[in-house]
Amino acid sequence: MSKLKIAIQKNGRLSENSLELLKNCGIIFQNGGGKLIAEAHNFPIEILFLRDDDIPQYVEQGIADVGIIGENVLVESQKTIPVVEKLGFSTCRLSLAIPKNITYSGLTYFNNKRVATSYPNILSHFFQSQKINASIEVISGSVEIATGVGLADAICDIVSSGSTLLSNGLKEVEKVFFSQAVLVAKALMSPEKQNILERLIFRIRAVRSAKENKYILLNAPNKKLKKIQKILPGMNSPTILPLAQKGWSSLHSVIREDTFWDVIDELKLAGAEGILIIPIEKMIV
Repeated sequence: MSKLKIAIQKNGRLSENSLELLKNCGIIFQNGGGKLIAEAHNFPIEILFLRDDDIPQYVEQGIADVGIIGENVLVESQKTIPVVEKLGFSTCRLSLAIPKNITYSGLTYFNNKRVATSYPNILSHFFQSQKINASIEVISGSVEIATGVGLADAICDIVSSGSTLLSNGLKEVEKVFFSQAVLVAKALMSPEKQNILERLIFRIRAVRSAKENKYILLNAPNKKLKKIQKILPGMNSPTILPLAQKGWSSLHSVIREDTFWDVIDELKLAGAEGILIIPIEKMIV
């Protein structure tokens, strides 16, 4: 039986999030002891643990069928491999930063400046689109110290919280590129492997839908039901069940996590009581 070979980063935050995603998809595997290859026990996939920069090449050449990488790595690699699913985790941004004691006047500040980065392709495209003439200094690591040691006037690097920039005397001034983890796949795949990939994507979407939504239960007087239903429509419409107390019903529905606090305020004003918010483990839509 064919197995889908999936490449993920061998260590770091993206690796941890990728492994968590596979486990949440119900896929069981052993990855201890520094192993670079692991086989799933209950799903036809084989996991390859690689350097993130190598994953686009492995997928493009068909050594791996699919891979989980950051969009920043994919775009910087300039490999022509399609994104089959955006995964929504390991979000970050590629930003320009300058010494914090310098007054920033706008993008024209970077004209005739030296900018250190590990992402020359993305940065070069950005500068060209903004008609900025800057010199790009390519370095592979410790980008934040480039201004302090005199290598560059500014840097362009991955930013999550911004604390690393601050600790190195820098401030973020322009956002160049927004990134998240994506699932990429090689161009040609056998029907059997394509079927496995579709099954994997189905599970991934179920996990993502569960994380992005909450299950809500509430009690309300029957005379308030129409008003509450307008606030809380659910996936199609709320489930309504009669309560033992005459004139009251229980409503069950699903709401998006990023809006449920606002929705709850509206529901309370509309007469809802006993509101419960419950995490969803898996959600098939």
